[in-house]
Amino acid sequence: MQLTSYTDYSLRVLLYLGTQPENQLSSIKEISSAYGISNNHLSKIVFELGKLGLIETIRGRNGGIKLAKQPKSINIGAVVRQTEDLQIVECFNEEGNLCIISSGCRLKHVLNDAMKAFLKVLDSYTLEDILINKDYLRTLLPKV
Repeated sequence: MQLTSYTDYSLRVLLYLGTQPENQLSSIKEISSAYGISNNHLSKIVFELGKLGLIETIRGRNGGIKLAKQPKSINIGAVVRQTEDLQIVECFNEEGNLCIISSGCRLKHVLNDAMKAFLKVLDSYTLEDILINKDYLRTLLPKV
């Protein structure tokens, strides 16, 4: 299973914000610079994370972004489901499935079981679990 860069960057934004002191605002530019990610691409991700209620955006001169929830309330499996297209093969898409053997193929069932197992593991973790070493993570991030 390979996650898209969109999901990877979404998780990185949450990790970055989770390493910051509570209620400290960060900027997209700051996060973009820290990870070497396109500012424009990150802006789209931050917008979506805001729509999902995972981060709070504050506009204005002293604005910025921060987590909208406590890290223990942000489930990694849920984030992946919200940011990732989980139709890893054509036959997972009922409307766009053109595979001629789909009706008798067992591979889609095996892949579906694997997907469920993958998500079950992710569901067992929260952002808080991943931030257990947040002080060390903070030292790895460049000072902007």
